Amino acid sequence: MSSFGLDRLFQPTSVAVVGASDRAGSLGRSVMANLVGGGFAGRIAPVNPRRATVGGLKACSSLRDLAGPIDLAVVCTPPTAVPSVIEDAAAIHAGAALILTAGVSRGSGSQSEVILDIARHHGLRLIGPNSFGLLAPHAALNASFAAGPAAKGDLALISQSGAVAAALVGWGSRRALGFSAVVSLGDALDVDVADCLDHFAGDRRSRAILLYVEAITDAKKFMSAARAAARVKPVVVVKGGRHAAGARAAATHTGALAGADEVYEAAFRRAGLLRVLDLDQLFAAAEVLGRRQWDRGDRLAILTNGGGVGVLAVDRHLDMGGKLAALSTETLASLDKALPATWSRANPVDIIGDADAQRFSSAIEILLAAHEVDAIVALEAPTALAAAETTAKSVVAAVEASKSRAMPVKPVLASWLGAGPDIQKIFAEAKIPHFETESDAIAAFDYLTRHRRAQAALHATPTAAPFDQRPYVEAIQRMIRSALAEGRAWLDPVEAASLLKAFRIPMVESVEASTAGEAAVAARQLLLNAEAVALKIRSRLIVHKSDVGGVCLDLKTPAQVELAATDMLARVRLACPEVNDAGFLLQPMVRRGEARELIAGLSDDPTFGPVILFGRGGVGVEVYRDTALGLPPLDQPLAADLIDQTEVGRTLAAYRDVPAADRKAVESVLVALGEIASALPEVRSIDLNPLLADAGGVLAVDARIAIAGSDASRMVIRPYPLHWTRTLKTLAGDSYVARPLRAEDEVLIGRLLAAVEPDDLRMRFFAPVRHLEHGFLTRLVHLDYARAIAFVALAADGEAAGVVRLHCDADHKAGEFAILVRSDLKGRGVGWALMQLMLEWARSENIATVWGDVLKANVEMSAMCRELGFVAIAGGDDEATTFSVDIRALDMASAAEAAA
Repeated sequence: MSSFGLDRLFQPTSVAVVGASDRAGSLGRSVMANLVGGGFAGRIAPVNPRRATVGGLKACSSLRDLAGPIDLAVVCTPPTAVPSVIEDAAAIHAGAALILTAGVSRGSGSQSEVILDIARHHGLRLIGPNSFGLLAPHAALNASFAAGPAAKGDLALISQSGAVAAALVGWGSRRALGFSAVVSLGDALDVDVADCLDHFAGDRRSRAILLYVEAITDAKKFMSAARAAARVKPVVVVKGGRHAAGARAAATHTGALAGADEVYEAAFRRAGLLRVLDLDQLFAAAEVLGRRQWDRGDRLAILTNGGGVGVLAVDRHLDMGGKLAALSTETLASLDKALPATWSRANPVDIIGDADAQRFSSAIEILLAAHEVDAIVALEAPTALAAAETTAKSVVAAVEASKSRAMPVKPVLASWLGAGPDIQKIFAEAKIPHFETESDAIAAFDYLTRHRRAQAALHATPTAAPFDQRPYVEAIQRMIRSALAEGRAWLDPVEAASLLKAFRIPMVESVEASTAGEAAVAARQLLLNAEAVALKIRSRLIVHKSDVGGVCLDLKTPAQVELAATDMLARVRLACPEVNDAGFLLQPMVRRGEARELIAGLSDDPTFGPVILFGRGGVGVEVYRDTALGLPPLDQPLAADLIDQTEVGRTLAAYRDVPAADRKAVESVLVALGEIASALPEVRSIDLNPLLADAGGVLAVDARIAIAGSDASRMVIRPYPLHWTRTLKTLAGDSYVARPLRAEDEVLIGRLLAAVEPDDLRMRFFAPVRHLEHGFLTRLVHLDYARAIAFVALAADGEAAGVVRLHCDADHKAGEFAILVRSDLKGRGVGWALMQLMLEWARSENIATVWGDVLKANVEMSAMCRELGFVAIAGGDDEATTFSVDIRALDMASAAEAAA
């Protein structure tokens, strides 16, 4: 289950407290006091078999004795009683249970297993056990043992720690920050982080979502929910245990570098979440990110009355990779008129220590009007020459005045150093974020910049279509199965080269030899076209050749090769006496003096599955630790972002007399690694080190590939479903290729919409479509294939004839369809064929119900829905009809018709 049933949990009209008590210090008393004291307007029903009343309210001995429905049952009983309480809650059809009880046993045959079985059988949602509680201030609900209430606001908090939730509730109150909801998940038997993300993504009261997580158990579910939520509102995350010793030891360099926290970082980044390091940063980020109109650029102006404070702010900003706005001639001239001659005439704009409120106001107004400034950080160092309260009010007035003049809204962040609560209140009421120090204010602006970049990455348009590797995969799979049947965990060098070649990753030529003599013969042939050769030990038991003296370079004659091979074999036998299959591998020496040594690889994380690594390569890779991780599948923009996260990525550009490396070729290798992860789940790790990159392209000099048995992909992000490509035959006899829509189709869909008549667009989007902008188009083509599908029908000329889409709810039980056919092709069966394909996909995904709204004026579409088996649902509005079909009933009817 996902967000199903959570509305009754977060907006209950009736709450029962099982284990309610008047005993001082008891859990039941704390919860009752918070419920009653919080002003919950709904029904509160205490349950205690030993008391007639609790907290002045009549008590019942059991949930089964309650009259009327219960939305939420709060469980405060001893652990042994919890299973029977959950059974009672299910029997009375309660909406959800919040289990605050700690110490509920876990594992096979445990209390937790019994509880979960009961809940799932009856559709009862559970939070806990071991939960701190649930607070929904807009519903005046405080079903927790918090020391105080949560202020009403618009931040949703999801926490895997009750202590952190409690701390944040108190902290928020002190900082005048309120919550739409606070939920402590406890052991998360049922409702987890992903469920809550889905719920709050659609909650209009929540403008931002705050997460405290320590571990994710269902990574696929989490990534799908996180990506969906991050597309509609800011999601800020703190992860506990950043330095915990949780990374698996692995045989390859790639595995050793893929530590647990680094993988979480990659997952958060891919989902579009903003990660911060502590709770203070969590609130700061939420304060600035919740203002969606602040989606501007990164050119910052710093305004200050203290030169030293401004210098510190600039240092902090540049340390974080920030960009200062270059003030234009017009802006400088305006500031010259408003400020004394001694002002800094640069950014930061130092208006001098004797600045009064008018000077602050004038400078702010000019910077707000400056086209080259995207945001402002205003800093005030306290002086006896101007009251801090007066200068703060002048800044607020200037910002408000700019809004009244319909000027572009720019972020203004403030830090009045040493300010008390009165100053904080002035800025809070004006919705201007205020911070204790200049460093905090600069960091908050960095959150804005990072979030904007993350959103851009979510909506980036790739430049190349996915590679169809299907013709090559079957042969590679046979090769891997053969290796596994032999009990091997590694592909040999020749097999590894074959796999890489199938996925377009260039690798240096290799020749095998069994003896020193054979190595000399092979070298003679290689030396016809190379100045020298490299000799490497070959054994299925040796992964890191250089560790056992198994690499010799720059051998120029067959005699040198034979001698080196003899010595190498002796060294290896001494270092690894268990090796009984030693042979040799010869490669021509690669002379690419301007090449950058990189590493690229694939690792298998126990939580997030396949992970792609990129960074600085060579024998010192663990020492440099200049690497970045990404979750597959990757497209070109994501591969480029992975490269940009590293120091070595900058060396791919030209410098001095060294030409730029072929960056696109490096990106292609990273994309190909993602394709391998998708197509070959048996591949558990790949280590390409070194991967040479220069102006001539890329070349893998060495490759190690680990394999293991697997019958299903472990990728947490569903890859492009290329296997759903079909040939459609319409009733009019036309033929189209239909395939799933992909992010690269932005231009294609733009041309389709431009070719559709305005009235047909209105039928599809229920409103006129006047502008085909990038943001609008990317929302149409960027799909999470775990939740949605769209099929485009392509005509012989490659243009789109029509598109159908199905977007499923978070529970993956129902989906909403929408369809658009090019105006000049209406009535030729394109829509019918696309709808049939969409229903076929729904069956394969076990979608129970497909529905969609159709404007009543769209008579043709309504008729087609009825012919397809859809039925009109009562209700709706005056302009549209909702059509729905039960897939199972439709299939049964089709089977009966065929049998007749």
